Amino acid sequence: MALRNAVMAALLEGEASGYDLAKGFDASVANFWTATPQQLYRELDRMEREGLVSTRVVRQERRPDKRLFSLTDAGYAALRGFLAEPIGRPTAIRDALLVKVSCVDVGELDAVRAQIAERMDWGRAKLARYGRLRERLLQGRDEAEYLAAERVGPYLTLLRGISFEEENLRWGETALRVLDARAAAISGR
Repeated sequence: MALRNAVMAALLEGEASGYDLAKGFDASVANFWTATPQQLYRELDRMEREGLVSTRVVRQERRPDKRLFSLTDAGYAALRGFLAEPIGRPTAIRDALLVKVSCVDVGELDAVRAQIAERMDWGRAKLARYGRLRERLLQGRDEAEYLAAERVGPYLTLLRGISFEEENLRWGETALRVLDARAAAISGR
């Protein structure tokens, strides 16, 4: 999948500046796609040249002018085309921590254990952020009320991000338990 598809997905929320997209990327699509601000700006420029987004310039005093991007008809058509494409094989996990865990039997148990604990801390922080995003989306409504009135895509992807992090935490707890038992067995020898 190209970054442009994630940018077009973010623009479904409405007109946004590059800065707003970069800032909001964390809140809207970061649970399934990441990009640096520089990557976003380069992609927006390409998309504008290709007619997928239009730009409106807002004059600002004491600041550079702000460019606001929105999807064009061609952008919506490209997004519909992307939706119709087959997705191919599932994404493979590429995670250096998992490579380290697979090698933990050769030593450095404490270092790997600390890295798993750190990953779990990151997961808890992401879950807290996702929880805040969920509350902002729901705005006091229950899930059924929200889903009857709003776009369902952002909510469904948020639920996937939540379940992904919850599973990472479950795995981390299991891994730490196993490594603790292994350390105790080694020290008891």
